[in-house]
Parts: sequence; structure tokens; C-alpha cells
Amino acid sequence: MNNLTKMAQALRKEATPWENKLWYEFLRDYETPVHRQIVKGRYILDFYCSKAKLAIELDGSGHYTDKQRMLDAERTAELNRKGIEVLRFSNLDVDTNFYGVCTEIDTRIKERIKS
Repeated sequence: MNNLTKMAQALRKEATPWENKLWYEFLRDYETPVHRQIVKGRYILDFYCSKAKLAIELDGSGHYTDKQRMLDAERTAELNRKGIEVLRFSNLDVDTNFYGVCTEIDTRIKERIKS
């Protein structure tokens, strides 16, 4: 087992409150399988739907520094080159617009599966 896989397992056990909310209240029982803390290349994705090739990332406050924004943009570009779309939501989105977050995820999964 490599280090990224071990880190992904640890992250599953130490999920943030926002990750737990999205997982337990929506994604865990979603009709198309979605997995959490999945290793793709050199990254660990918060959530991933392989059938739709869709990554779902929840961003806490640490993602809003200039350096982290640059790293996130590089990560997104690399995943896009592999055919993986990345949806990003802030923790605040999950707190204040949970229905909207779930609706957008549902829409993108269904659109990507159709195409």
C-alpha cells in the first residue's frame, strides 16, 4: 500500500464536518456510485464518481490563499487533461446552500453519464 492510499484511508476516518454532511446526507446513497477520498494519480480527491469522471472538492479556508489557488488550478488542469471534471464548493456553500450543491452535483453527474 502506498503513502497516498494510506493518507486517503486516514482522511476518510478524519473527514471534515462538511465532507461528512455531503457524504451522509447525499452522496453515500446516490444512485450512481460515488466514493470518498480516492487516489487519482498524485492526488486524493474528496469525492469521485468514476462513471461520470467527476471529482467533487470541498474547499475550506486554506484554499483561498494565492499559493493554494495556484496549486488547485494546476491540479484541476491536470485532472481535466485526464478527462476528469472538477466541481469545487466551499464549506460555506455546504452550510448555506446544501440543496443547491446537491442539485449541481446531480445535474453534472447525469449530464456526463449521458454524453
